[in-house]
Amino acid sequence: MSLLSRLLGRTAPAPTAVRRFDGAAAGRRATGMGTFGRINPEIATAGPRLRSRAAYLAVNNPWIANAVGNWTCALVGPGIQPTAKHPDPDVRKALNRYFQEWASQADIEGRTDFFGLQAIAADSMVKAGEAVVLLVQTADGPRLRVIASELLDDAKTVELADGNSIYNGVEVDSDGRRVAYWILPEKPNSVWTTYAPSVRVPADQVLHVFKPLSPGQLRGITWLAAVVLAASEFDQLCDAHLMGAKLAAMHAAFIIDLNSTGAVYDGEDVPSMEPGAMVRLPGGTDVKFNSPAQLQQIDAFLKMNLRQLAAGLGLPDHLLSGDLTGANYSSLRAGLLPFRQRVEQIQYGVLVPQLLAPVWRAVILHGILSGDIPAADFESNPAAYLTAEWLPPKPMQVDPLKDTNATVAELEAGLTSRRKAVAERGWVLEDLEDEIAAERNPNNGA
Repeated sequence: MSLLSRLLGRTAPAPTAVRRFDGAAAGRRATGMGTFGRINPEIATAGPRLRSRAAYLAVNNPWIANAVGNWTCALVGPGIQPTAKHPDPDVRKALNRYFQEWASQADIEGRTDFFGLQAIAADSMVKAGEAVVLLVQTADGPRLRVIASELLDDAKTVELADGNSIYNGVEVDSDGRRVAYWILPEKPNSVWTTYAPSVRVPADQVLHVFKPLSPGQLRGITWLAAVVLAASEFDQLCDAHLMGAKLAAMHAAFIIDLNSTGAVYDGEDVPSMEPGAMVRLPGGTDVKFNSPAQLQQIDAFLKMNLRQLAAGLGLPDHLLSGDLTGANYSSLRAGLLPFRQRVEQIQYGVLVPQLLAPVWRAVILHGILSGDIPAADFESNPAAYLTAEWLPPKPMQVDPLKDTNATVAELEAGLTSRRKAVAERGWVLEDLEDEIAAERNPNNGA
């Protein structure tokens, strides 16, 4: 309080209290800060360009290519295996065998099997943010075709007279349920870009797989969205330093003719730079060696940028850069555990309900209706036939012996089942038991 205020008997006013979220405040600190609106308009505006840039990085940037490959492997590996949940062992065995036989012919293009299609869909989900799988009904049963996500008509947005609405090629009813997709027609062997109006395909013939960022989201967004700019600039930085290093290596030294005498170096206008060469310099010349200082501290800066990219992609550092310097068993395990939790969340929260479970239902239902699967109690208990447990492959371990001992301990303690342990290794329990029995009793079939 000032002397004048004390003499006049006045007190200084209390400071005004401000109640606010600093992140929403205006002012100089907030200059240039972006905002994010409702999810569907944001994706409609930025989605196609982000998808195109992400696809470019995935094939041209070595770090991003490595990250996409590792994400795909972590999500599906050699394939997520189903096992029937029917209580009857014989029926369960028949269901599993029928699906495995179908899986080898699942690809309508005949290029891979059902488990290979899982990898293609997972790769598309990472790069494009979504995978679009067509469920094609044929005389031999359902078949699958994975199409490029850009064939979903991004420009198709309209309100329909029946109360339905189309947004970015996805048609929903008044309750938000997907009823159809508008897909641009393209032949599987198409080479040249052509235009034709999009075609309405009922939703029960399309499996649209993506990890939503927000409730009500209709289209997926590339998982590279958070790192597209950073990855592009990092790529340019690496190119610039590589070019600088090449130029520095080309120019070992510069000879300055201080007196402008037109000096000749052992009879040559330009001194040679062969290894071990001894060049006689004329009088009045000086030498300046090239030693670029900008390359001396670059290693730590590059590693920091790689860690930033890995964080944006949700990957442990070494799955992006491949650098295991300073890593040990404990540090690797600590880094992989939260990543594996994230992987399981996507496997069971996205891939199973959006792709794998619908495929099982379609395949088994066709087998029952065609008579290939005997199902006397189907009408009374359809869920026993149309549900399966999907078990992703067990992550590879640094120390397989420790992992095997841990599995044995879980089995003995009743914390897991043989069916689950076998399925995690990519086998169907009944097939494995038959194979073991055949090996132990080779003369049974004689």
